[in-house]
Amino acid sequence: MARMRAVDAIVLILEKEGATQAFGVPGAAINPLYSAMKNHGGIRHVLARHVEGASHMAEGYTRAAPGNIGVCIGTSGPGGTDMVTGLYSAWADSIPILCLTGQAAVAMLSKEEFQGVDIASIASPVTKMAVTVLEPAQIPGTLATAFQLMRSGRRGPVLIDLPFDVQVAEIDFDIDAYEPLPVATPAMSRYQADRILDMLDSAERPVIIAGGGVINADAADDLVALAEFLGVPVISTLMGWGSIPDDHRLAQGMAGIQTSQRYANATFLASDLVIGIGNRWAARHTGDLEVYRAGRRFIHVDIEPTQIGRIFPPDFSAVSDAGLALRALLAAARERFAEPLERYAPWVEECHERKATLLRKTHFDVVPLKPQRVYEEMCRAFGPETRYVTTIGLSQIAAAQMLHVFKPRHWVNAGQAGPLGWTIPAAIGAAVADPGTPVVALSGDYDFQFLIEELAVAAHHRIPYVHVVVNNAYLGLIRQSQRNFDMDYQVQLSFENINAPRTGGYGVDHVGVVEGLGCHAIRARTPEELADALGRARELAIRDQVPVVVEAILERVTNISMGTALDAVNEFEAIAEDPATDAPTAICLGAGAASS
Repeated sequence: MARMRAVDAIVLILEKEGATQAFGVPGAAINPLYSAMKNHGGIRHVLARHVEGASHMAEGYTRAAPGNIGVCIGTSGPGGTDMVTGLYSAWADSIPILCLTGQAAVAMLSKEEFQGVDIASIASPVTKMAVTVLEPAQIPGTLATAFQLMRSGRRGPVLIDLPFDVQVAEIDFDIDAYEPLPVATPAMSRYQADRILDMLDSAERPVIIAGGGVINADAADDLVALAEFLGVPVISTLMGWGSIPDDHRLAQGMAGIQTSQRYANATFLASDLVIGIGNRWAARHTGDLEVYRAGRRFIHVDIEPTQIGRIFPPDFSAVSDAGLALRALLAAARERFAEPLERYAPWVEECHERKATLLRKTHFDVVPLKPQRVYEEMCRAFGPETRYVTTIGLSQIAAAQMLHVFKPRHWVNAGQAGPLGWTIPAAIGAAVADPGTPVVALSGDYDFQFLIEELAVAAHHRIPYVHVVVNNAYLGLIRQSQRNFDMDYQVQLSFENINAPRTGGYGVDHVGVVEGLGCHAIRARTPEELADALGRARELAIRDQVPVVVEAILERVTNISMGTALDAVNEFEAIAEDPATDAPTAICLGAGAASS
């Protein structure tokens, strides 16, 4: 058996487990691992400017392609604590990332050593496992367990903390004898599938709720196949968006109190049976539970047993991987019904009529720009191959109401945690994972200013993507929520920039900052300028292999549609009275809107 340093074994294990893309910031306590990566040569690495940024890059990398596990590396002390937001974001959305941290030597762990902190205890609440390895010989087993946990059940992140002396200690290790541990995946039984079909048989207006578990299970094709065979409309959650193409005849948008369409909420409220697959009944989806639950029965299928009944008790449930459940349901349906069902065709037609008429207006010609016009122009400029990346705020909410997604993993979003600053590094990670798919990131001005230094990473490593920044110089979502308190307090970002009067009182000169970080930037103030900028941005990104930021200067105050219940969403702006004129890029008005 070969004799080697523990860190050399770690690198060999990463390679065998298929986790060969790392994002990180080196430091003294983690330098042994970096030396092993340098000697091995098979672990690609992107040098971040901030360890939190590296953790979000790892998230974006994992989220962009099935089977990916991004690796984040940091040193001791703040290197680990800086990762916690990324761990939380990954944990909240069931995203596996592996975080490796340096640590003081074992003998110094209780002696307040410089940058010595109990990161395993800090990270434990937001990981599937967080451990400080105290014995070098435990390295292979710890890594094997980590990968097994990240891939089993409800997926999620792991942190492994590596004391300096553990890293450099020699161990006996044979990589050829190392085998990944088996992954346990719960599956729907035939009995469960039959009971669900019994409930479907008695329903007149069923809908399927497609959650993020469908995406995580790489089961979008299975979802579409089942929906088409049963002839049942599909409503997505925010994390399940893209599991069925927006222009599919059975796709009925997103229901919710923020990220939703009017037609999706109306269809949900008209339903009598709801089949939730891989979803968690999140509050921004359900809103008021009395409204959400009234008059309909619920089926809940999820890979995590403790999710069943967490929000409300379903009428029937099954613990199963989403893909295995969808395939079990399709097999049972084909045996029971022989031919694709047509009984729900009138219901589907009713849903499609709502999809074509219950629309929000996007075609505003005013200057400064209304955000709705920005998304209309984005729909024109960016095709179905586009992967969107965003996090939180009015920009994200409005985007989910007005953009279109056609493929799984083409909406990359920090759904539950929503940390500001997430977008830039996550977009970098997604672009690294899949360079052939155009990435378009979307930020409000405040999200953009968090971790803005990571743009230099993309310029440094030649990672091109387009970043649309909607700038109203406000904490827009917080300002809108402050309406309930009759205040507008500590949320304005505007100021007179003495060095950049061209910002017109909007404060930070994003164009100047972006160019200073090695990227391109275009400022647009009118619909015509915006259309031109979006058209040029992808060309510039590809030509120079750097990010191109398009800054859209918005009116200062716009309230985006939201409310407290599916039947009580406030439409602050005009709705589309003439869809063809008022909402020209709405999905039902585009080519191929009724495709299958």
